Amino acid sequence: MEQKNNPLHGVKLVDILEHLTQIYTWEELSKEININCFKNNPSIKSSLVFLRRTPWAREKVEALYLKSLA
Repeated sequence: MEQKNNPLHGVKLVDILEHLTQIYTWEELSKEININCFKNNPSIKSSLVFLRRTPWAREKVEALYLKSLA
């Protein structure tokens, strides 16, 4: 299945989080996306665990990532 029009194709979740944490602080991220993994002892590792298990939160993170590229 071709994904050439999907800007997220081939982009790893860890890369998305690293990109966002270079732009936003964890506090700013938690205001943009109201999820606990950005509020309580935030880290890339703990956020990855949560986002991999929580599709709705991952979609919000991916949307913020795409917005940050625009």
